[in-house]
Order: sequence, then C-alpha cells, then structure tokens
Amino acid sequence: MTVPEPSPDAAGAPAEDRRRRRERRTRRALATAALDLILQRGLADTTVEAIAERADVTRRTFSRHFAGKEDAALDFVRGDGDRINALLRIRPAAEPPLLAYRRAVGAWLADEQSPGWHLQPKTRRLLALVDREPALFAAYERIRVDAHRESIRILAARLGTDEHDMRPAVVVEASAGVLSAALRVWAHAADAGEPPANDLAALVEGAYDALAHEAAAGGRPTDFP
Repeated sequence: MTVPEPSPDAAGAPAEDRRRRRERRTRRALATAALDLILQRGLADTTVEAIAERADVTRRTFSRHFAGKEDAALDFVRGDGDRINALLRIRPAAEPPLLAYRRAVGAWLADEQSPGWHLQPKTRRLLALVDREPALFAAYERIRVDAHRESIRILAARLGTDEHDMRPAVVVEASAGVLSAALRVWAHAADAGEPPANDLAALVEGAYDALAHEAAAGGRPTDFP
C-alpha cells in the first residue's frame, strides 16, 4: 500500500512543513516575549499570562510549548545546546573527544549563517540574572543537564562504549564546565563595560587553553599516601 504524500499548499509546501514552521514561530515569539518581559519587569513581576499576551497567543498555547516562564526565557540555552551537540556528532572520528567537543563549541561560536543567541545583548543580561534568581538558575541547570546527557551519548558512541563509562562523562563535564565559566565571565563583564559580543570566542578559547595547561601540569599521580 502506497502512503500518499502530504498535500501541498498554494505555494507548494507540504501542510506538515507549514505547521512546523508555525510552531517554531510561535515558540520563538513566546521565548522572546518571556526574555523581554523578565528583563523589563523582573522575574517575580512577569506572569505567564503576560508572556502569552505579548506573543499574541493563548495561555493554553504557552503551556503546549513551555513548563514555565523560566523555561521560556531560557529557550535559547536549549537551542544552542542542541546545535553544539549536532556539531559534535559530525566531528571527524579520529579527533580525541576533548578536542572534538572544543571544536564543536568553536564552530557554534563562529557560525555566521545561524548566529547563536549569545550574540544578542539581551541574552547576556539574562545570563547575568541567572545567578541572582534561584528559579532561573534551576531551569538553566535542568536544560544544561539534558544537553550534557546527549553529549555523553554522542562521545560514548565515538569511543565504542556506553554512557556509563567514566571517560565520556568526564570529558563532557570538563568541557561544558569550561564553556560555562567563560559564559559567566562574559555575562558579568557587563558590570565593567560593554565589550563586543565576539569577545566570547576569545574567552572560550582562553578557558580551554587553561584547562589543557592545568591537565598537562597535573600529570598522572604515581604515589599515594
């Protein structure tokens, strides 16, 4: 039995594709509204209803996309985590895992076709707010943990092992920790002025260099007390 293709609309695009594009536009509108309102009013004074109204959708539509206002405002973190993992999947098989992760992050930062949310000034302000708002911090950590789990699965497959092996977990936690440290320095640097957004790439490279230096200096212990 032949399954029929989705019927195209007047412009020739399948109806399913149009539906997905609408869903993506709605999600982006909600995420943008949440980000704007939280920065304008503060987290406590921003309601889900206000976010839905700003995005011109219903409260029910909001709930189809996000669990809460914190998740909506931090949706860019989830999106960038997905993109880093997608870039990690296509790194050459011969690359050591730590180098593969570092270069995936570098490719994400250098992508001019689809620039990440880190290039938006509002995002930088929100990342600085994460450390001051426990609810935002909790949502941020949940999103990061999900991305890390996927990174571990990708590196485990590269190493021919499984996600219970310590090696992929150690690489991911170390590499992602370096990125987080650079992002935190970059976000809070706003208090001392506004350096160009592309300074983040230099911060990340410097942070990875510091990790490599410390790892080399640590060596392998041969004696135990």
